[in-house]
Amino acid sequence: MSDLARTPRQIGSIIQRARKKRAWSQMKLAEQAGLRQATVSTIENGEKSAKLETILAILAVLDLELRIGQRSKGHGSDIEELF
Repeated sequence: MSDLARTPRQIGSIIQRARKKRAWSQMKLAEQAGLRQATVSTIENGEKSAKLETILAILAVLDLELRIGQRSKGHGSDIEELF
């Protein structure tokens, strides 16, 4: 899985898809990551900023990792089409 995310909402969508692929509820993911279900919901909905530590805990439970790279030079609308 290789997805591009530039906004909290896009990160949330990636997490949600990975969770659903495992057929996990938000509660199950929260329990596995040592978080509250409401925290998972907030992150998946991109509603407010989350601590990097929290995002990394969720990614680890889902066997995902965060990679940092150069920003592509495409148009903003091009990126939105990916999601």
